[in-house]
Amino acid sequence: MRFEYTIEAGNFSKAGDASSSFKKILKQLNVDPHIIKRIVVSLYEGEVNIVAHAKGGKVICDVDTSRVTIQLIDVGPGIPDIAKAMQAGYSTASAKVREMGFGAGMGLQNIKNNADELIIKSEVGVGTQLTIIVNLNKA
Repeated sequence: MRFEYTIEAGNFSKAGDASSSFKKILKQLNVDPHIIKRIVVSLYEGEVNIVAHAKGGKVICDVDTSRVTIQLIDVGPGIPDIAKAMQAGYSTASAKVREMGFGAGMGLQNIKNNADELIIKSEVGVGTQLTIIVNLNKA
């Protein structure tokens, strides 16, 4: 099953809409609550990154019997140094974003901590694509 969501740049009041909607779907599919939490945390962090840093983007969530694969694809500045961006506390968030309580530099780290696999592809001046995989088995 595939579910797609559009993420609007700069609209923090809608940040989290995709993760909230997808959480309801996962509950209906009787996914383990602990796994749902990992998926929703990862998706939410990705949404906020698109809202805060990009010119917009989309989320594609694929669910099969063994795993959930989430792609977050944005049009934006890209990430010039992925290794640096993965460091806890590193942030390029604007002062405005920080004033709203976002931009602490933990988003990618939180995604990595909750995903079974995280793939980041980015091109400066073009955008970034995150692929998040969470296994549905409890083993």
